[in-house]
Amino acid sequence: MYTLRVEADFAAAHYLSHYHGKCEKLHGHNYRVRLFLKGSILDSGGMLADFGQVKDLLRDVLAVLDHGSLNDIESFKNDPSAERIARYIFDEVLARFPPEGLDPDLLYAVEVFETPRNMARYTRD
Repeated sequence: MYTLRVEADFAAAHYLSHYHGKCEKLHGHNYRVRLFLKGSILDSGGMLADFGQVKDLLRDVLAVLDHGSLNDIESFKNDPSAERIARYIFDEVLARFPPEGLDPDLLYAVEVFETPRNMARYTRD
């Protein structure tokens, strides 16, 4: 099995309405996102997927989130947790498939880091 990973960053503000503590107040993060593809078959060029196509997909999705308030996005219902952000990115990337030659079944996981030590992961499983 082969795994491909691309990374990108975005900055955004949010607050968690149903959390009682520091995170219920408006604050921001410099998020790091890792997107994973997984598959067993390589193309004629010996690649699972073109890094450029995958990076473009991820960048398109993150452009919507970058330098905004995540609470303004209906999908989060005022609780844009790292878990919900990971699922949102996964679904939005999947909705943008397939660029020519890229199989949507390869999309496997999205990790969202709020800090270098804290992250949430959403997988197809």
